[in-house]
This record gives sequence, C-alpha cells and structure tokens, in this order.
Amino acid sequence: MAELDVRKFRVLRELEERGTVAAVAQALHLTPSAVSQQLVALSREAGVQLVEPVGRRVRLTDAARVLLRHADDIFTRIERVHADLAAHAVGHVADVRVAGFAATLSGLALPALRLLHTSHPDLRVRLVESDPPESFDQLVRGDIDLVLALASKDSPAVNDRRFHRVPLLAERFDVALSLHHPLAHAPEVRLGDLAGEQWIFSNSDTCRDISLAACISAGFTPEIAHQIGDWEATLSAVGLGLGVALVPRLIDTSGHDDVVIRVLEANKPTRHLFAAVRRGAECAPHLEAVLTALVEVAEAKAASPG
Repeated sequence: MAELDVRKFRVLRELEERGTVAAVAQALHLTPSAVSQQLVALSREAGVQLVEPVGRRVRLTDAARVLLRHADDIFTRIERVHADLAAHAVGHVADVRVAGFAATLSGLALPALRLLHTSHPDLRVRLVESDPPESFDQLVRGDIDLVLALASKDSPAVNDRRFHRVPLLAERFDVALSLHHPLAHAPEVRLGDLAGEQWIFSNSDTCRDISLAACISAGFTPEIAHQIGDWEATLSAVGLGLGVALVPRLIDTSGHDDVVIRVLEANKPTRHLFAAVRRGAECAPHLEAVLTALVEVAEAKAASPG
C-alpha cells in the first residue's frame, strides 16, 4: 500500500455525502474528470476498489467505508494541528472569514465584531453573504472559516461529523401589522385572529415554510397575496396596508413608523440559528474568540423582551 494522500480523502468523503461525481465536482470547484482521477489515485494508493458503477451513478464499496470511518477523525486532527499552531503565533494578526445570510450578518456578526474590536483588536473578521448549501461547501473547501446558518433542509444534519456546531438563538417571529390595522393596538394578538387577512410571505423557502406551518397550526390556510424576498420591502408593503407578515426578530424594523410589530402570545413560530466550523477548528484561539462573541450577542438578544 502506498502512502495515502489525505487531500483525496476529502473527495471520497464528499462523494459519500453527495452521491454523484458531478455534485462533488461542483461543491469542491473541480471538474468531474479531476474528481474521478483523484478517486482512482486514492484507490491505487489504498490498494482496494473504492467505488463501483451502478447505472449512471457510482456506489461506495465496503473498503471505501472502512477508509471513511477514519476520515473525519483525520480531518479533525489536522484542524487541531492548525489550532495549536495558531495558539503559538504570538503577535500574529488572525483572519476569520465568516459567511451567513443577511439577517445573521447584521443581527449577530456585526454586534459580535463590536465586542471583538475591544477584546481582540488583533483579530480581523471578513464577512461574506452566503446561504446554505453553498456556505457549507465553502467551509469544506476552506474558503470560509465559520458559517452562520439556520436549521433547514439546506443545512447539514446535526450529526454531520465534518462540522462542530454551536447553537446560538431560537429566534421568534412576530407579526407586522399596518399602524391602522384594527388589531394594531389590541390587548393581545393571536395568529388565528388574522385568518381572513391577505398575507405577505418571504420567497425564502425556510421563512415561507415557517410562516405557512404557523398559520396551518393556528387552524387556517393563509391567502398569500405577495411574495417578497427583501424585508425592507415587506415592511413597506405592510405599512401601505397590502397585507400582514411574520417577521423574524433579527430584522431591523426601525424606520417604519407606519408598521406595528406585535408579539404572538399563543403561537410562537421560531427558527433555530447556529454557528459551524470545521470539526477540530473550534480549538483555534481566533475562532474560539469569534464563537464566544457570537454566543454573547445571541444570549443578549434572547434575554431582551419581545
């Protein structure tokens, strides 16, 4: 058996995760031919067959699964080596690349940066707006160091051993009403009270699914009059009386004097936000500092009244 190239392990690991050579190539920014060549080379190094054709797809062999049982541990150890080296880099200006969708960058990452400017002035954080699954592909490739995401069908499973996850926030949704809506100043607002309204939904799959599930749970199917992907535009539409909307609390609703945000007491639609790094990298001082700041910001937001 030749010496095994750890870099090729990642290609095999991604094939297990994604199922096709084409999907692996897209995730790792390689050509399908390059992926196939790396798999052939790894098979030659290991001295065993790793994949077998099944129609137009390929299937991992039992030998490949033996290798993969060790792959995640190897990747974790490599990340910990980098973490240990970072801990000894005294005086080094560390870069941390953080990817997230807009609400997490403005609502979590930017407040965390304010904390870090004081506590870790030698830390340089770079923000990239990116959504799953692309943000996790970037994390796997090493293009990004930390991802802010929410639990959804596009995010990795909670037991995915490639990543170390840190729960941040169970973010509630409130209902946005026009200032002149009959329930704008009612003692209490329940979702069922809005069954006959026209609704403004996000065109984001996750937010749309949360809003729809909440309405159905409250006993009605909403009439979706508008689907808008920008929260500023959504709030403007609410202010004009075009409909009502469920909005997450990380959204900045200031500047909309014609909109009233009401807490739903009986129905509490929620989305769960988390941070993720490559497993083993959480020990690196610069990433540990960013994660600690994010947790502090999230805890403060969770403690603030709705």
